[in-house]
Amino acid sequence: MTPSLQPLSGLRIVEGASFVAAPSAGLALAQLGADVIRVDPPGGGSDFLRWPLSSAGDSLFWAGLNKGKRSVAIDYRGEQGRELLLALATASGDGAGIFLDNMVGRQRPTYEELRARREDVIHVHLQGRSDGSPAVDYTINAEVGVPQMTGPQGTEQPVNHVLPAWDLLSGMVAASGILAAVLHREREGQGAQLELALADVALAGVGNMGWLAEAERRGGPRIRHGNHMYGSFGVDFETSDGRRLMVVALTEGQWRALRDVTETGAVFAALEQVLDADLNQESDRYQLRETIAAVLRPWFAQRDFGTVRELLDRARVLWSPYLDMAEAARAARADKTSVAVEMDQPGIGSMLSTGRPLRWDGSGAPPVPAPRLGEHTEAVLSDILGLSSEEIGRLHDAGVIAAGSDQRAAGAAV
Repeated sequence: MTPSLQPLSGLRIVEGASFVAAPSAGLALAQLGADVIRVDPPGGGSDFLRWPLSSAGDSLFWAGLNKGKRSVAIDYRGEQGRELLLALATASGDGAGIFLDNMVGRQRPTYEELRARREDVIHVHLQGRSDGSPAVDYTINAEVGVPQMTGPQGTEQPVNHVLPAWDLLSGMVAASGILAAVLHREREGQGAQLELALADVALAGVGNMGWLAEAERRGGPRIRHGNHMYGSFGVDFETSDGRRLMVVALTEGQWRALRDVTETGAVFAALEQVLDADLNQESDRYQLRETIAAVLRPWFAQRDFGTVRELLDRARVLWSPYLDMAEAARAARADKTSVAVEMDQPGIGSMLSTGRPLRWDGSGAPPVPAPRLGEHTEAVLSDILGLSSEEIGRLHDAGVIAAGSDQRAAGAAV
């Protein structure tokens, strides 16, 4: 990334977090040029060896969510280590004094402690619920009703999805909160205490889409639609050679393109007259989704995937093939404009990874490898806290800190 594409250069965030939500916030800021210092205990935090793993046992998960950050290993559960963490989080500097965490328990640094050391500190704390009780994406998702809307029509059992969507969304809310707090501090000279609950993000998400209001007005839950898109026309079709694809017609133009390429205009015109419907209207396409799908299905079933792809693309129909993750990886490699590129990750080797998805002035940024655990411990303690090599050596010998060279042995002990 060139200097001109690092708009957050000079901003320093100390991240005491694990799993997805808070680390994804730090990742987003690091990809825009911020100096994000992740602090873990020696041997790694609870997500250091989280699946998926490389063949050598290193976490591809950890490597993915910590790209471009610096790593410091401190045993902050003890008094000396906790003092180091507090000092890093409240160090001087215009762009410093920002602490992002999802720590739990009595030992986690509080805003009051941080503010006592630096009055304009910015503290962003992520948690499961606003009352401090625990929750994770997969438990929160269950209670906001999404699994009861997911799955085949007529199914009574809940169907979970594998993407931790609320975690990822929480990370982006946290990142925007940090930037807002920085701007507020620049304008008013005041710090901020920001608290973000995963449960609140999820409830706000379904509420913002109108789903809560819909349920109350409906007097009950929305029925399952299988692969049908809710409120519009969109569903999957199978080609003659067994490939499946998703076709969507949100707008009148998209509907016209789909109708014209399948040469079903006359059929749908007759249906409109018989059923007193206007299929140019999104709501009518939704109401008649099963009928529309039944009319279109033979067209797909009579053609192989290659033919269907060529015809749909030429007609500018909105569609995509269903790919498994291996196929998606191959497609990303083949796409010259993809954010997914080859990266040499220490400890893992060459791996397909992703750079910054935000394109600044038309340019993205390639991925920067994640650090080895504790790789920057000595440099950070020296540069930011001014500790001498003798002091750092004593802390290392006492087990308060660990350097990058300790990673393999420490990781094996987790």
